[in-house]
Amino acid sequence: MNERLAHALWRKSTYSSANGNCVEVATNLPAIIAVRDSKNPDGPALIFDSRSWSAFLADVRAGEYAL
Repeated sequence: MNERLAHALWRKSTYSSANGNCVEVATNLPAIIAVRDSKNPDGPALIFDSRSWSAFLADVRAGEYAL
């Protein structure tokens, strides 16, 4: 496990679907946001600095990644 995630408090994203496509987010870590697949909690996590995370969320809200 990544040392930076040792004290992560994970919560299911409010945008996760009921069909098992669930993402968990840890926002209690200083200067980073971590994201992982809830079906694989021992698997890898994506780690973002707060600036990159904010830019990503702004792009999502703007429809940049709409399928």
